[in-house]
Amino acid sequence: MIDLHRSYEFVRFFLKCFCFQVDEDDYPWKHNKNNLLEWLHKSITRKSELAQCITTAMVGSRTWIGGIFSRQGPKHSTSNKYVDLKWTPIQEARYQNLRDRANLPYDELRVDHQKALLELWNLAYPNVTLQGLISEQWKEMGWQGINPSTDFRGGGFLSLENLIFFAKTFPGAFRRLLLKQRGKRVMWEYPFAIAGINISFMLTQMLELYQVKPRCTHCVNFVKILGEDEEAFDVLYCIAFVLMDAQWLATHASFMEFNEVLQVTRAQLERELALDDIHRIRDLPAFNLLHS
Repeated sequence: MIDLHRSYEFVRFFLKCFCFQVDEDDYPWKHNKNNLLEWLHKSITRKSELAQCITTAMVGSRTWIGGIFSRQGPKHSTSNKYVDLKWTPIQEARYQNLRDRANLPYDELRVDHQKALLELWNLAYPNVTLQGLISEQWKEMGWQGINPSTDFRGGGFLSLENLIFFAKTFPGAFRRLLLKQRGKRVMWEYPFAIAGINISFMLTQMLELYQVKPRCTHCVNFVKILGEDEEAFDVLYCIAFVLMDAQWLATHASFMEFNEVLQVTRAQLERELALDDIHRIRDLPAFNLLHS
């Protein structure tokens, strides 16, 4: 018999492990505490629902994600070096466009957003008919529940665009990660779609898209690359995803270590973007993982 009070305390402890500041007055489940405990009681013996609980903590709202990746970002060595770049008009325009994309929320009532979500399904499962925008089938892709629109709070529409770009541009790598085709996987595998949203958000923080004009070395180098390749961010997303997966397999990671794996991925990308001989996004050493 599970002690429900202890289970509730476990959830609060888990959130704190991911650096979330849990305020009892603002706690989103406070008014549904009994429902939460009843759900947790049922989910303890069900892997998929426990995974849902954990991925909720991984993604959550934009405020909660801010607990994982703060606006200041982690203090990496490359972040302490600043360069004042005189931007060209095309660099400035493309960077602003990227900032606008990052600030666009997913709107489940917009027809174009609905079509994009359906496009993702068809790219992922071309031979499987989707029953609807709200369906149990979405869980197979690694969404938290039956309605993916509730999961875009952290990455917005950009994260959906990133997943679609990944599926179209590098279909082999996309399916390899989606279907978990390589490596000995641990019991608590990361959910593909939710991981993708976290990666999109991580990149927006790493590249300081909240700044009008970032000056850290890896950000400045990225802006230079963006001036030559408008798809640089989307390709970087694909690189980040395969790099994260490779790190996951190499360390035999589990759900509790997802944040750590993502931080290591971020640090590696910052180092590679700061290299002097990187002139294209495809020059990054980790780019080769997309074709390995």
